Amino acid sequence: MRPEEVKDLLTAMEEGTTSLEDALALLQRVPVEDLGFARVDTHRELRQGFAEAIYAEGKTADQVVAIATQLTEHSSAPILATRVPDQTATALLAAFPDARHHELARLVVIRPSRNVEHPLGTVAVVTAGTSDLAVAEEAAVTAQALGATVGRVTDVGVAGVHRVLAVQDELRTADVVIVVAGMDGALPSLIGGIVAAPVVAVPTSVGYGAAFDGLAALLTMLNSCAAGVAVVNIDNGFGGAMFALRALRRRAR
Repeated sequence: MRPEEVKDLLTAMEEGTTSLEDALALLQRVPVEDLGFARVDTHRELRQGFAEAIYAEGKTADQVVAIATQLTEHSSAPILATRVPDQTATALLAAFPDARHHELARLVVIRPSRNVEHPLGTVAVVTAGTSDLAVAEEAAVTAQALGATVGRVTDVGVAGVHRVLAVQDELRTADVVIVVAGMDGALPSLIGGIVAAPVVAVPTSVGYGAAFDGLAALLTMLNSCAAGVAVVNIDNGFGGAMFALRALRRRAR
């Protein structure tokens, strides 16, 4: 159920055009649509402000399109499909001509918000290296699609610490900083010691053998000595963005 539908229902009750019993019956509808292969949460936008996202990896193209169709019928917010294979992206673009496929991020945004009248706030997405860009773009596109103003700062890893120091003024203006790094995963600690804003650390699976597909970066970030650094899972740019967006929504109230 969309937030505006609830407002219309309450207005109708106030004006006497809808009875209390009818309104209660509508509100008591189970906010889940059972598609047989998926149970779609059609109530999430009302609870959280964002529609349910679709994790496309492991699903067929037809399944992803069916879920997206159900979500667009019950939500006014943009719908995101993450980790989208090329074949599924093609099917989504055929079903939703206005959708946008962000290939590097492996993400499709259905019903993209072109003009956000009141942005939730500013998010800086920072990458340690160019190899981290795919995960960083997943974070940046997600945050931008769902209402944040996003700035991108690329290739400022700690091997050349002067690079991040050169952009510290830009980082200090952000409301939330998302730091994406692989290998030693040290960049979030450095940035966490520079800025006052919350820092969301996203470890990536970038690195040689002892990086253990991102485990080394994850452990470094979890053991950060900088206060106020939150850590999400390996390669989870979407999760990092959603954490930032939740913080911004609370701040905007």
